[in-house]
Amino acid sequence: MRQRRETASAASKGSIGGEASEESSEGAESRTAVHFGNPRRSSFVWLALLLIIIYCCSSIYHYQFQSMPVPLTADEAGKRGFSEIEAFKHVKALTEVGPHPVGSEALHLAVQYVLTACQNIKKTALWEVDVEVDIFHSKSGANNLGSGLLSGRTLVYSDLNHVVVRILPKYVSEAREQSILVSSHIDTVFSTAGAGDCSSCVGVMLELARGISQWAHGFKRAVIFLFNTGEEEGLNGAHSFITQHPWSKTVRMAIDLEAMGIGGKSSIFQAGPHPWAAENFALVAKYPSGQVIAQDLFASGAIKSATDFQVYKEVAGLSGLDFAFVDNTAVYHTKNDKLELLKTGSLQHLGENMLAFLLHIGASSHIPEGNSTEAEEDIRKNSAIYFDILGMYMVVYRQKFANMLHNSVIMQSLLIWTTSLIMGVPYVSSPLLVVGLFGAPAFLGALIGQHLGFLLLQKYLLNAHSKRRQLPLIIKAAVVKMEAERWLFKAGSFQWLILLILGNYFKIGSSYLALVWLVSPAFAYGFFEATLTSERLPKPLKLITLILGLATPILFSAGIFIRLAATLIGGMVRFDRNPGGTPEWLGGFVIAAFIASLLSLTLVYLLSYVHLSGAKKAIILATLMLFASSLAIVLSGVVPPFSEDIARAVNVVHVVDATGKPDEGQNPKSYLSLFSTTPGNLNKEVQEINESFVCGRDKTVDFVTFLVKYGCWAYNDTVSGWSEMDIPTMHVLSDAEGNGRLTEVSIDTKGSIRWVLAINTEEIEDFELKDARDSEELISVGKKNGVDGWHIIQFSGGKNAPKLFDLTLYWRSGSTHKSDTPILKLRTDVDRLTPITERVLRKLPRWCSLFGKSTSPYTFAFLRNLYVNF
Repeated sequence: MRQRRETASAASKGSIGGEASEESSEGAESRTAVHFGNPRRSSFVWLALLLIIIYCCSSIYHYQFQSMPVPLTADEAGKRGFSEIEAFKHVKALTEVGPHPVGSEALHLAVQYVLTACQNIKKTALWEVDVEVDIFHSKSGANNLGSGLLSGRTLVYSDLNHVVVRILPKYVSEAREQSILVSSHIDTVFSTAGAGDCSSCVGVMLELARGISQWAHGFKRAVIFLFNTGEEEGLNGAHSFITQHPWSKTVRMAIDLEAMGIGGKSSIFQAGPHPWAAENFALVAKYPSGQVIAQDLFASGAIKSATDFQVYKEVAGLSGLDFAFVDNTAVYHTKNDKLELLKTGSLQHLGENMLAFLLHIGASSHIPEGNSTEAEEDIRKNSAIYFDILGMYMVVYRQKFANMLHNSVIMQSLLIWTTSLIMGVPYVSSPLLVVGLFGAPAFLGALIGQHLGFLLLQKYLLNAHSKRRQLPLIIKAAVVKMEAERWLFKAGSFQWLILLILGNYFKIGSSYLALVWLVSPAFAYGFFEATLTSERLPKPLKLITLILGLATPILFSAGIFIRLAATLIGGMVRFDRNPGGTPEWLGGFVIAAFIASLLSLTLVYLLSYVHLSGAKKAIILATLMLFASSLAIVLSGVVPPFSEDIARAVNVVHVVDATGKPDEGQNPKSYLSLFSTTPGNLNKEVQEINESFVCGRDKTVDFVTFLVKYGCWAYNDTVSGWSEMDIPTMHVLSDAEGNGRLTEVSIDTKGSIRWVLAINTEEIEDFELKDARDSEELISVGKKNGVDGWHIIQFSGGKNAPKLFDLTLYWRSGSTHKSDTPILKLRTDVDRLTPITERVLRKLPRWCSLFGKSTSPYTFAFLRNLYVNF
């Protein structure tokens, strides 16, 4: 203590008389410098600290997202509990029927299974509870959503069957007029049996319905369980229920269960518009899980998907919650969405949360009405900010409170910064490989970038010191280094402050992350480090400042950030919506940019300590070794990019192309098309298949809903398995001028009950579509929007769906239509394996899997265009 006081005294004298800068004893100068400069933080300590932080982040992620409750048997759960073992039996039975898309015999079997299970629930229900089971056959309908992925399309459906169950107390008559809807879908895409998407949801709902049937005598409202079909073809099941079923008029809240992967914790990823549901779920859920950051990403369009919840919000004006399983998202809509990958405890987690929630709101005396009549600004002010802490507790508050809290923190932070300036001195199969391949370079980049800033700041501060005080040169250099370190730490707070200001301005719910990364380090700094007078010389930042400052942000966000990275990596298998339409390097660039941004933001406090540390070389060396070893593993092929369980998404389609122009004749071209939504060429796959495929970018295939700009095609053995009688036809019945040009077109899809039609909106202003059998109007005249000059009609239906249609086209006035541009583009899908397709699928490499979406063709597709001349 005495030596420190002597040093301070010497520094004080030096600043007054200028004599301290000429100390006679070099040894004394060196000893004095020890107190101000060269704080040699041990390499071992820093490497250990980095490993501890990495271990803590990993542990938080596993505890928050990977730790599952113990599955209960029927006996352990009791009549009124939830049993994963019983729910799993339903999931197993549904997956055993195989892929069951709309229109298939397998879907009929799956619907019958669900119906039988619901009838058994009715038989065993508590005597004070009514259970009503309805097999609902929907009429034809058209779903035209105004936003999101399905904007610019009309989704037409016919001949769909749903199972609807209503559970309510026998002696509460008003319960029929107010109900809670719990919904999911039975149907799958054609490429998978759908253990995750969404047999897991259906299994949970059946077990929930059984449990609710033992509790509902105390309810004030009914609970409706909707097991719909047609979701995978464009949310058609939800739309048909909301617009056609009489019970839909009683629904006051909608809860949707979904899967964008298989298993894990089912989390809220959409809530609202009214916050009541999220607030009440947080009150009673046993294992609460949900992050508003997922909702922000979904709303931004970064996640290219849609769920039935959109129909409930947009069409019915309902509020509620949307849950999803998102573990192992790389298996989504592929063969690997299978029972073996469903993690134990996943169903128990969702089931117990939902049972507690339904019991709570079912007995509640009040449920707020939907927000469909409220102004958009009022809805945004009232929306919920929500996030869970380690899956144990959920925080929910409204945007109004967020505005007050964020504005308060922003003003305080700006005040602290201003005060500081005035009073102080102005100065894919192996996701872990991503840590080495992208994390290590990003870490080095962040460190080098900040070190350059450190050197520039050091130079500036040295000039500032030379004008303000006279100190020994060695002490001055040490003081400058430590002040630069402190300003870098404070710059981290300022960085998060900017993000908080922007997030608060644009009402982004995820702004709470910027809040915790700003407040906690700032508090730790203020508690241990802050100096607001220029007389006191700085000291090295304390490690306790770093540890306490980062504890809360890491606790709140480590699991979420790791989960986001894992989801992004899994999504790379379906990154390219138009195969070959984006550069092959873009997927890697997106991951690299995400990780670089994340590390730059989250390491800003930690890195400020490194520049004065003796651990710089050791840290850089360790990071380079990690990067080099990861790169060597990838280049050597020790760890393949795909596996049987984490497969590359491909499509194998036998195409009959009859799109030739009238003057070119209508001779169809038949070939087999192989393409992938996963970036990269298909050379290795083609070599294994060995069917004379030619790959390249010189043959663009227009599948109406997307373009294949890079793919492979083969003409061998493609003339069998079909006949010209299968080719759809489009004929102009009449083409007349009157008050405006009007064209009548007859469409025959032949054997196809799943097709897409694109209408040229640059030439056609409006249209209507009718079922030619009975002139039933499917799409009426009205405002139509399009994307890239085309409006898309997607049709899917059951076995009895219509195949003959009358289409009326209303041309734009003054149209200058060119005869070489089609007015209509049609693709019909047929659920049939031709000999060549069957052979190629047998030889498809094990690391590949067919990928299904509502826009994807089946393995057999016909292409037809219509040209209309003046």
